[in-house]
Amino acid sequence: MAITTYEEALAFIHGRTQFKKSPTLDRMRYLVEKLGNPQLQLKMIHVTGTNGKGSTTAYLRDLLMSQGFKVGTYTSPFITRFNERISVNGQMIADNDLVALVNEVYPVVKELDAEDLGPTEFEIITAIMFTYFSRVKVDYAVIEVGLGGLNDSTNIITPLVSVITTVALDHARWLGDTMTKIAFHKAGIIKKQTPVVVGRLPKEALDVVRQRAQKLQAPLYEPQSDYQITNDNYHGWGEAFTYRFEGKTYRLQLQMLGSYQIDNAACALTAFLILAHKEGFVPTGRELKAALGRTTWPGRFEKLTSEPLIVIDGAHNEAASLELKKLLQTRFADMQVKILMAVLADKQADKMIANLASLPNVELTLTTFAGPREVTSLKHYQAHFPDLRTEENWQAAFLKIIKELNGDDMLLITGSLYFISDVRNYFIEEG
Repeated sequence: MAITTYEEALAFIHGRTQFKKSPTLDRMRYLVEKLGNPQLQLKMIHVTGTNGKGSTTAYLRDLLMSQGFKVGTYTSPFITRFNERISVNGQMIADNDLVALVNEVYPVVKELDAEDLGPTEFEIITAIMFTYFSRVKVDYAVIEVGLGGLNDSTNIITPLVSVITTVALDHARWLGDTMTKIAFHKAGIIKKQTPVVVGRLPKEALDVVRQRAQKLQAPLYEPQSDYQITNDNYHGWGEAFTYRFEGKTYRLQLQMLGSYQIDNAACALTAFLILAHKEGFVPTGRELKAALGRTTWPGRFEKLTSEPLIVIDGAHNEAASLELKKLLQTRFADMQVKILMAVLADKQADKMIANLASLPNVELTLTTFAGPREVTSLKHYQAHFPDLRTEENWQAAFLKIIKELNGDDMLLITGSLYFISDVRNYFIEEG
Protein backbone atom coordinates (compact mmCIF):
# COMPACT_ATOMS: atom_id res chain seq x y z
CA MET A 1 0.00 0.00 0.00
CA ALA A 2 1.48 3.36 -1.05
CA ILE A 3 1.13 6.27 1.35
CA THR A 4 0.81 9.37 -0.79
CA THR A 5 -0.04 12.25 1.54
CA TYR A 6 1.39 13.76 4.70
CA GLU A 7 -1.93 13.15 6.48
CA GLU A 8 -1.80 9.44 5.57
CA ALA A 9 1.79 9.22 6.83
CA LEU A 10 0.84 10.74 10.20
CA ALA A 11 -2.27 8.53 10.43
CA PHE A 12 -0.07 5.46 9.95
CA ILE A 13 2.42 6.60 12.63
CA HIS A 14 -0.20 7.68 15.19
CA GLY A 15 -2.31 4.62 14.47
CA ARG A 16 0.33 2.36 16.00
CA THR A 17 0.15 1.22 19.62
CA GLN A 18 2.07 3.47 22.03
CA PHE A 19 3.20 0.79 24.46
CA LYS A 20 3.64 -2.98 24.40
CA LYS A 21 3.44 -5.31 27.40
CA SER A 22 7.09 -6.27 27.37
CA PRO A 23 9.60 -3.40 27.50
CA THR A 24 12.33 -4.70 25.21
CA LEU A 25 14.80 -3.36 22.66
CA ASP A 26 14.40 -6.47 20.48
CA ARG A 27 11.65 -4.97 18.28
CA MET A 28 13.75 -1.85 17.71
CA ARG A 29 16.84 -3.90 16.85
CA TYR A 30 14.90 -6.02 14.34
CA LEU A 31 13.39 -2.90 12.77
CA VAL A 32 16.68 -1.03 12.24
CA GLU A 33 18.42 -4.20 11.08
CA LYS A 34 15.84 -4.56 8.29
CA LEU A 35 16.52 -0.90 7.40
CA GLY A 36 20.28 -1.46 7.19
CA ASN A 37 21.22 -0.24 10.70
CA PRO A 38 21.37 3.48 9.80
CA GLN A 39 22.20 4.39 13.43
CA LEU A 40 25.66 2.82 13.02
CA GLN A 41 26.60 5.63 10.62
CA LEU A 42 25.86 8.37 13.16
CA LYS A 43 27.94 10.16 15.79
CA MET A 44 25.58 10.86 18.68
CA ILE A 45 25.04 12.45 22.07
CA HIS A 46 22.31 10.73 24.14
CA VAL A 47 20.24 12.90 26.51
CA THR A 48 17.87 11.71 29.24
CA GLY A 49 16.38 13.28 32.38
CA THR A 50 13.01 13.94 33.99
CA ASN A 51 13.16 17.65 33.13
CA GLY A 52 15.51 19.74 31.00
CA LYS A 53 16.07 17.30 28.11
CA GLY A 54 14.70 19.60 25.41
CA SER A 55 16.57 22.72 26.53
CA THR A 56 19.82 20.75 26.96
CA THR A 57 19.40 19.32 23.46
CA ALA A 58 18.87 22.85 22.09
CA TYR A 59 22.04 24.14 23.81
CA LEU A 60 24.00 21.19 22.39
CA ARG A 61 22.60 21.83 18.90
CA ASP A 62 23.69 25.49 18.96
CA LEU A 63 27.11 24.68 20.42
CA LEU A 64 27.77 22.12 17.67
CA MET A 65 26.42 24.46 14.99
CA SER A 66 28.84 27.16 16.21
CA GLN A 67 31.62 24.90 14.86
CA GLY A 68 30.00 24.70 11.42
CA PHE A 69 28.61 21.19 11.94
CA LYS A 70 25.37 19.85 10.48
CA VAL A 71 23.40 18.77 13.55
CA GLY A 72 20.37 16.49 13.83
CA THR A 73 18.07 16.72 16.87
CA TYR A 74 15.46 14.18 17.93
CA THR A 75 13.01 15.52 20.52
CA SER A 76 9.52 14.96 21.93
CA PRO A 77 6.77 15.92 22.22
CA PHE A 78 6.40 18.49 19.45
CA ILE A 79 5.03 21.93 20.30
CA THR A 80 3.61 23.23 17.02
CA ARG A 81 4.05 20.49 14.41
CA PHE A 82 4.97 16.79 14.40
CA ASN A 83 7.94 17.34 12.03
CA GLU A 84 9.79 19.38 14.70
CA ARG A 85 10.71 16.12 16.39
CA ILE A 86 13.20 15.32 13.61
CA SER A 87 15.21 18.44 12.74
CA VAL A 88 18.53 19.35 11.14
CA ASN A 89 20.16 22.64 12.18
CA GLY A 90 16.83 23.62 13.70
CA GLN A 91 14.89 23.00 10.45
CA MET A 92 12.20 20.35 10.73
CA ILE A 93 12.00 17.43 8.29
CA ALA A 94 10.02 18.30 5.12
CA ASP A 95 6.59 16.69 4.63
CA ASN A 96 7.65 14.94 1.41
CA ASP A 97 10.75 13.46 3.10
CA LEU A 98 8.59 12.15 5.93
CA VAL A 99 6.11 10.58 3.47
CA ALA A 100 8.97 8.92 1.53
CA LEU A 101 10.47 7.49 4.73
CA VAL A 102 7.10 6.20 5.97
CA ASN A 103 6.72 4.38 2.64
CA GLU A 104 10.15 2.84 3.16
CA VAL A 105 9.40 1.71 6.71
CA TYR A 106 5.82 0.53 6.02
CA PRO A 107 6.59 -2.89 4.39
CA VAL A 108 9.16 -3.67 7.10
CA VAL A 109 6.60 -2.86 9.82
CA LYS A 110 4.01 -5.11 8.16
CA GLU A 111 6.58 -7.92 7.92
CA LEU A 112 7.39 -7.58 11.64
CA ASP A 113 3.67 -7.40 12.52
CA ALA A 114 3.27 -10.86 10.99
CA GLU A 115 6.05 -12.19 13.24
CA ASP A 116 4.52 -10.62 16.39
CA LEU A 117 7.40 -8.15 16.51
CA GLY A 118 5.30 -5.19 15.37
CA PRO A 119 6.96 -1.93 16.44
CA THR A 120 5.27 0.81 18.48
CA GLU A 121 4.63 4.39 17.37
CA PHE A 122 7.81 5.71 19.04
CA GLU A 123 9.93 2.86 17.64
CA ILE A 124 8.78 3.71 14.11
CA ILE A 125 9.48 7.44 14.54
CA THR A 126 12.93 6.60 15.98
CA ALA A 127 13.74 4.33 13.01
CA ILE A 128 12.63 7.06 10.57
CA MET A 129 14.87 9.54 12.41
CA PHE A 130 17.95 7.29 12.23
CA THR A 131 17.35 6.70 8.51
CA TYR A 132 16.82 10.40 7.77
CA PHE A 133 19.90 11.57 9.70
CA SER A 134 22.12 8.99 7.98
CA ARG A 135 20.72 9.98 4.53
CA VAL A 136 21.26 13.71 4.96
CA LYS A 137 24.68 12.97 6.49
CA VAL A 138 24.52 14.95 9.71
CA ASP A 139 27.91 15.43 11.39
CA TYR A 140 26.39 14.85 14.84
CA ALA A 141 22.96 13.94 16.18
CA VAL A 142 21.62 14.85 19.62
CA ILE A 143 19.16 12.13 20.60
CA GLU A 144 16.62 12.78 23.33
CA VAL A 145 15.21 9.76 25.16
CA GLY A 146 11.43 9.34 24.89
CA LEU A 147 10.80 7.76 28.29
CA GLY A 148 13.25 6.64 30.98
CA GLY A 149 16.33 5.35 29.19
CA LEU A 150 17.05 1.68 29.85
CA ASN A 151 14.23 0.30 27.66
CA ASP A 152 13.74 3.37 25.50
CA SER A 153 13.90 2.67 21.77
CA THR A 154 16.75 5.19 21.38
CA ASN A 155 18.90 3.05 23.68
CA ILE A 156 20.20 0.82 20.89
CA ILE A 157 22.86 3.46 20.21
CA THR A 158 26.44 3.79 21.41
CA PRO A 159 26.89 7.55 21.81
CA LEU A 160 30.11 9.53 22.15
CA VAL A 161 28.75 11.15 25.34
CA SER A 162 25.68 10.49 27.52
CA VAL A 163 23.84 13.19 29.51
CA ILE A 164 21.45 12.82 32.48
CA THR A 165 19.95 16.25 33.19
CA THR A 166 17.70 15.67 36.22
CA VAL A 167 15.97 12.86 38.10
CA ALA A 168 12.58 13.50 39.72
CA LEU A 169 9.30 11.63 40.22
CA ASP A 170 7.33 11.35 36.97
CA HIS A 171 5.95 8.54 34.78
CA ALA A 172 5.68 6.34 37.91
CA ARG A 173 3.52 3.82 36.03
CA TRP A 174 6.42 2.94 33.73
CA LEU A 175 9.54 3.90 35.66
CA GLY A 176 8.62 3.23 39.30
CA ASP A 177 7.58 5.38 42.24
CA THR A 178 10.92 6.08 43.94
CA MET A 179 13.93 8.19 43.01
CA THR A 180 16.11 5.05 43.03
CA LYS A 181 13.87 3.16 40.58
CA ILE A 182 13.65 6.14 38.21
CA ALA A 183 17.42 6.70 38.40
CA PHE A 184 17.94 3.02 37.49
CA HIS A 185 16.07 3.64 34.21
CA LYS A 186 17.89 6.91 33.47
CA ALA A 187 21.28 5.32 34.23
CA GLY A 188 20.38 2.66 31.66
CA ILE A 189 21.73 4.92 28.90
CA ILE A 190 25.28 4.77 30.34
CA LYS A 191 27.52 2.72 28.03
CA LYS A 192 30.86 1.02 28.64
CA GLN A 193 33.75 3.52 28.85
CA THR A 194 31.54 6.30 27.45
CA PRO A 195 31.69 9.64 29.33
CA VAL A 196 28.50 10.63 31.14
CA VAL A 197 27.61 14.14 32.30
CA VAL A 198 25.01 14.68 35.02
CA GLY A 199 23.15 17.74 36.26
CA ARG A 200 22.13 18.33 39.89
CA LEU A 201 20.75 14.97 41.03
CA PRO A 202 19.24 14.02 44.40
CA LYS A 203 21.69 11.91 46.45
CA GLU A 204 19.78 8.62 46.07
CA ALA A 205 19.65 9.11 42.27
CA LEU A 206 23.31 10.10 42.06
CA ASP A 207 24.31 6.97 44.02
CA VAL A 208 22.59 4.78 41.40
CA VAL A 209 24.26 6.66 38.53
CA ARG A 210 27.69 6.46 40.20
CA GLN A 211 27.38 2.69 40.70
CA ARG A 212 26.36 2.15 37.08
CA ALA A 213 29.14 4.39 35.75
CA GLN A 214 31.74 2.65 37.92
CA LYS A 215 30.55 -0.79 36.80
CA LEU A 216 30.83 0.21 33.13
CA GLN A 217 34.09 2.18 33.61
CA ALA A 218 32.31 5.25 32.25
CA PRO A 219 33.98 8.55 33.25
CA LEU A 220 31.42 10.55 35.26
CA TYR A 221 31.27 14.36 35.28
CA GLU A 222 29.31 15.91 38.15
CA PRO A 223 28.43 19.55 38.87
CA GLN A 224 30.64 21.34 41.40
CA SER A 225 33.19 18.50 41.65
CA ASP A 226 34.08 18.18 37.93
CA TYR A 227 32.56 21.34 36.45
CA GLN A 228 31.65 24.42 38.50
CA ILE A 229 28.74 26.83 38.10
CA THR A 230 28.21 30.16 39.84
CA ASN A 231 24.91 31.94 39.28
CA ASP A 232 25.63 35.64 38.54
CA ASN A 233 22.95 38.26 39.15
CA TYR A 234 21.25 39.29 35.92
CA HIS A 235 18.34 41.69 35.72
CA GLY A 236 17.32 41.30 32.08
CA TRP A 237 15.19 38.53 30.55
CA GLY A 238 17.61 35.62 30.82
CA GLU A 239 20.36 34.33 33.10
CA ALA A 240 24.09 34.90 33.61
CA PHE A 241 26.61 32.51 35.12
CA THR A 242 30.29 31.72 35.48
CA TYR A 243 31.36 28.25 34.33
CA ARG A 244 34.65 26.51 35.12
CA PHE A 245 35.91 23.28 33.57
CA GLU A 246 39.39 21.77 33.28
CA GLY A 247 41.17 24.95 34.34
CA LYS A 248 39.24 27.35 32.08
CA THR A 249 36.66 29.94 33.16
CA TYR A 250 33.84 31.32 30.99
CA ARG A 251 31.34 34.10 31.77
CA LEU A 252 28.12 33.28 29.94
CA GLN A 253 24.62 34.62 29.35
CA LEU A 254 21.40 32.85 28.39
CA GLN A 255 18.22 34.07 26.74
CA MET A 256 16.16 31.49 28.61
CA LEU A 257 14.92 32.32 32.09
CA GLY A 258 15.22 30.22 35.26
CA SER A 259 18.21 29.07 37.33
CA TYR A 260 17.51 25.52 36.08
CA GLN A 261 18.46 26.75 32.59
CA ILE A 262 21.94 27.46 33.94
CA ASP A 263 22.11 23.79 35.02
CA ASN A 264 20.89 22.65 31.57
CA ALA A 265 23.38 24.90 29.73
CA ALA A 266 26.27 23.78 31.97
CA CYS A 267 25.37 20.12 31.37
CA ALA A 268 25.30 20.72 27.61
CA LEU A 269 28.54 22.71 27.63
CA THR A 270 30.39 20.02 29.61
CA ALA A 271 29.20 17.29 27.21
CA PHE A 272 30.17 19.49 24.25
CA LEU A 273 33.69 20.19 25.58
CA ILE A 274 34.25 16.47 26.28
CA LEU A 275 33.12 15.73 22.71
CA ALA A 276 35.38 18.47 21.30
CA HIS A 277 38.38 16.97 23.09
CA LYS A 278 37.46 13.47 21.84
CA GLU A 279 36.87 14.60 18.26
CA GLY A 280 39.78 17.02 18.05
CA PHE A 281 38.10 20.38 17.44
CA VAL A 282 38.89 23.48 19.52
CA PRO A 283 36.02 25.93 20.13
CA THR A 284 36.80 29.49 21.25
CA GLY A 285 35.28 31.14 24.31
CA ARG A 286 33.59 33.66 22.02
CA GLU A 287 31.90 30.86 20.03
CA LEU A 288 30.64 29.20 23.23
CA LYS A 289 29.27 32.49 24.53
CA ALA A 290 27.50 33.32 21.25
CA ALA A 291 26.00 29.83 20.91
CA LEU A 292 24.53 29.67 24.42
CA GLY A 293 23.40 33.30 24.17
CA ARG A 294 21.22 32.61 21.15
CA THR A 295 19.60 29.33 22.24
CA THR A 296 15.83 29.30 22.56
CA TRP A 297 13.42 26.40 22.98
CA PRO A 298 9.65 26.74 22.51
CA GLY A 299 7.44 26.49 25.57
CA ARG A 300 10.17 26.95 28.19
CA PHE A 301 9.14 30.12 30.05
CA GLU A 302 8.57 31.52 26.57
CA LYS A 303 7.27 35.06 26.23
CA LEU A 304 4.38 35.09 23.71
CA THR A 305 3.59 38.81 24.11
CA SER A 306 5.13 41.64 26.14
CA GLU A 307 2.05 43.86 26.49
CA PRO A 308 0.26 42.25 28.18
CA LEU A 309 2.99 39.90 29.43
CA ILE A 310 1.89 36.37 28.47
CA VAL A 311 4.26 33.46 29.09
CA ILE A 312 3.93 29.72 28.43
CA ASP A 313 5.89 27.07 30.31
CA GLY A 314 5.85 23.30 29.91
CA ALA A 315 6.21 22.45 33.64
CA HIS A 316 4.27 19.18 33.99
CA ASN A 317 5.40 17.51 37.21
CA GLU A 318 6.08 18.43 40.84
CA ALA A 319 9.81 19.06 40.38
CA ALA A 320 9.22 21.43 37.44
CA SER A 321 6.48 23.28 39.34
CA LEU A 322 8.91 23.85 42.24
CA GLU A 323 11.45 25.37 39.83
CA LEU A 324 8.68 27.55 38.40
CA LYS A 325 7.69 28.64 41.91
CA LYS A 326 11.32 29.56 42.66
CA LEU A 327 11.51 31.60 39.45
CA LEU A 328 8.28 33.47 40.28
CA GLN A 329 9.57 34.17 43.81
CA THR A 330 12.96 35.47 42.71
CA ARG A 331 12.11 37.38 39.52
CA PHE A 332 8.39 38.22 39.60
CA ALA A 333 7.59 38.76 43.30
CA ASP A 334 6.46 42.35 42.66
CA MET A 335 3.95 41.39 39.94
CA GLN A 336 0.46 39.94 40.11
CA VAL A 337 0.67 36.57 38.37
CA LYS A 338 -2.44 34.97 36.92
CA ILE A 339 -1.82 31.28 36.20
CA LEU A 340 -3.94 29.30 33.76
CA MET A 341 -3.17 25.62 34.26
CA ALA A 342 -4.25 22.30 32.76
CA VAL A 343 -2.71 18.99 33.81
CA LEU A 344 -2.92 15.42 32.52
CA ALA A 345 -4.62 13.08 35.01
CA ASP A 346 -1.55 10.85 35.44
CA LYS A 347 0.56 13.78 36.71
CA GLN A 348 0.97 15.19 40.25
CA ALA A 349 -1.66 17.93 39.83
CA ASP A 350 -2.42 18.34 43.55
CA LYS A 351 1.24 19.02 44.39
CA MET A 352 1.68 21.29 41.36
CA ILE A 353 -1.37 23.36 42.32
CA ALA A 354 -0.29 23.53 45.98
CA ASN A 355 3.22 24.70 45.01
CA LEU A 356 2.08 27.52 42.74
CA ALA A 357 -1.10 28.59 44.56
CA SER A 358 0.88 29.07 47.79
CA LEU A 359 2.51 32.25 46.44
CA PRO A 360 0.80 35.43 47.74
CA ASN A 361 0.87 37.18 44.34
CA VAL A 362 -0.60 34.23 42.39
CA GLU A 363 -4.21 33.65 41.33
CA LEU A 364 -4.63 30.20 39.80
CA THR A 365 -7.31 29.03 37.37
CA LEU A 366 -7.51 25.31 36.61
CA THR A 367 -8.89 24.37 33.21
CA THR A 368 -9.08 21.43 30.79
CA PHE A 369 -8.07 20.78 27.18
CA ALA A 370 -8.39 17.99 24.62
CA GLY A 371 -5.23 16.17 25.71
CA PRO A 372 -3.75 12.94 24.36
CA ARG A 373 -4.72 11.26 27.63
CA GLU A 374 -7.26 11.93 30.35
CA VAL A 375 -7.10 15.43 31.84
CA THR A 376 -7.49 16.29 35.54
CA SER A 377 -11.09 16.55 36.80
CA LEU A 378 -11.90 20.06 38.03
CA LYS A 379 -14.48 19.06 40.68
CA HIS A 380 -11.96 16.99 42.63
CA TYR A 381 -9.61 19.97 43.01
CA GLN A 382 -12.32 22.53 43.80
CA ALA A 383 -13.00 20.61 47.02
CA HIS A 384 -9.32 20.55 48.02
CA PHE A 385 -8.42 24.12 47.04
CA PRO A 386 -11.24 26.53 47.99
CA ASP A 387 -9.52 29.59 46.42
CA LEU A 388 -9.01 27.82 43.10
CA ARG A 389 -10.86 29.21 40.09
CA THR A 390 -12.02 26.65 37.53
CA GLU A 391 -13.24 26.86 33.95
CA GLU A 392 -13.81 23.82 31.68
CA ASN A 393 -13.11 25.71 28.45
CA TRP A 394 -9.55 27.01 28.40
CA GLN A 395 -10.17 29.59 25.65
CA ALA A 396 -13.03 31.07 27.71
CA ALA A 397 -10.77 31.13 30.80
CA PHE A 398 -7.98 32.75 28.77
CA LEU A 399 -10.22 35.53 27.41
CA LYS A 400 -11.64 36.18 30.87
CA ILE A 401 -8.17 36.52 32.43
CA ILE A 402 -6.94 38.78 29.59
CA LYS A 403 -9.78 41.23 30.37
CA GLU A 404 -8.73 41.30 34.04
CA LEU A 405 -5.01 41.89 33.42
CA ASN A 406 -3.54 45.21 34.55
CA GLY A 407 -0.43 46.74 33.00
CA ASP A 408 1.99 45.17 35.49
CA ASP A 409 0.36 41.72 35.64
CA MET A 410 1.59 38.53 34.02
CA LEU A 411 -0.42 35.64 32.62
CA LEU A 412 1.46 32.35 32.91
CA ILE A 413 0.02 29.34 31.06
CA THR A 414 1.39 25.99 32.25
CA GLY A 415 0.77 22.42 33.48
CA SER A 416 1.39 20.32 30.37
CA LEU A 417 3.53 20.45 27.23
CA TYR A 418 0.48 19.26 25.28
CA PHE A 419 -1.62 22.09 26.73
CA ILE A 420 0.89 24.82 25.91
CA SER A 421 1.20 23.33 22.41
CA ASP A 422 -2.55 23.98 21.96
CA VAL A 423 -2.16 27.51 23.35
CA ARG A 424 0.83 28.27 21.11
CA ASN A 425 -1.04 27.09 18.02
CA TYR A 426 -4.07 29.18 19.05
CA PHE A 427 -1.80 32.25 19.23
CA ILE A 428 -0.33 31.53 15.80
CA GLU A 429 -3.79 31.02 14.25
CA GLU A 430 -5.45 33.98 16.00
CA GLY A 431 -2.43 36.20 15.39
